[in-house]
Amino acid sequence: MENYIRMALRGAGRLFAEEKLLAWLGVVGFVLAAGIAAYIGMFGPVVPPEGNVASAFSFNAAIGVFMLSIAMLLPLSGFKARARTAIRRVFVPIVVYAYAVETIQHFRGVNPRFSQSGSIIDTIAGTAFGLASFILIIVTTVVAVAFFRRKLLAARPLLILGIRYSFVSVTLSFAAGLWMIALNGRFTGAGGNIIVLHGLGFHALQVLPLLGWLLERSRAEARRAQLLLHTGSAAWIVSVAAVAIQTAAGRTIFEWSALPVVAAAGLLLCLTSIAAAAGTELLKPRFAPAVPSFTDLER
Repeated sequence: MENYIRMALRGAGRLFAEEKLLAWLGVVGFVLAAGIAAYIGMFGPVVPPEGNVASAFSFNAAIGVFMLSIAMLLPLSGFKARARTAIRRVFVPIVVYAYAVETIQHFRGVNPRFSQSGSIIDTIAGTAFGLASFILIIVTTVVAVAFFRRKLLAARPLLILGIRYSFVSVTLSFAAGLWMIALNGRFTGAGGNIIVLHGLGFHALQVLPLLGWLLERSRAEARRAQLLLHTGSAAWIVSVAAVAIQTAAGRTIFEWSALPVVAAAGLLLCLTSIAAAAGTELLKPRFAPAVPSFTDLER
């Protein structure tokens, strides 16, 4: 058991070796979420008049996952050291501020974004939170655009294609975030919950690069590997789009109707593609360097 733990730790160290600060920033989100979970277990989630620390729990965990994803993907972007440093210097203060405002305000009983009972300071903090979100969208878009350069695709086609698809999904997630800001809330119509769309879109950053990476390392024939990648990735995008349409109609995604079924089928097809990729034996890579590395772009 100890050997497996050591191997996992060494693997994580290699995975995040080039962006340790961003990776540790992601870990902070999980630490905060764990502390909040313990608090909820003892005292419950509601803090009057507006606070709900369950929201802080989910937010911190989600940002933690996002930062770990960026820490893995940024070295693959082809940015030079100076550009990556600039991107890092934007991410770090924004994420630290987001952690602080989301957590502190909920524990104070104040909605960190859309407070109806807070002071002028709380309103300013919420406005700054919205501005930070816009900046985060811009910087993430800059990172995303880098992956659409031809030279990156030539280096590791399957992995880079998976990353490209993931950022298409993230674009829909960003649109959902802006939608919530415009509505001053997360609910629309009788049962629509925009946060479901927002979260699902972001999880592509973990799922679709994983699909590309598995196929890159597999023994699958080139045409079959590309078919699996495009099928699984397109299915995920269709699923997110179905959730978006259902939410825009003001209806819950958790009902038996056409769009939720399409969304579920898309997710199932994507997961099936991942299972098929994993089942082709992760031995000698076909499209990756002789010594597999998630962050090595040199061939």
